[in-house]
Amino acid sequence: MVAERVREYEVVVVLSPEATEEEMSATMESVEGFVSGHGGEVAERNSWGLKRLAFPVEKFHEGNYFLSKFSLAPAHIIEMNRIMKASRDIMRFLVTKV
Repeated sequence: MVAERVREYEVVVVLSPEATEEEMSATMESVEGFVSGHGGEVAERNSWGLKRLAFPVEKFHEGNYFLSKFSLAPAHIIEMNRIMKASRDIMRFLVTKV
């Protein structure tokens, strides 16, 4: 069996400004739970707080920003993108390779 190569990634997630602390925490824990559940490791999680958006998204002009740094096998990134795209709580996200 060949071990999959693990790469470093960052994800910036924008959540609704109407979300409560519990909802935001639960959403980020589900994203990080996906990483952990697929053999990855979350290195860092930062909340950037409420920031103004460059353009309105879903009629909102502000969003709660989160940055998470993690390592994961590249094969799981496509599934992670699909899950985050289907999430009702996540307005926008961007996964980048470090």
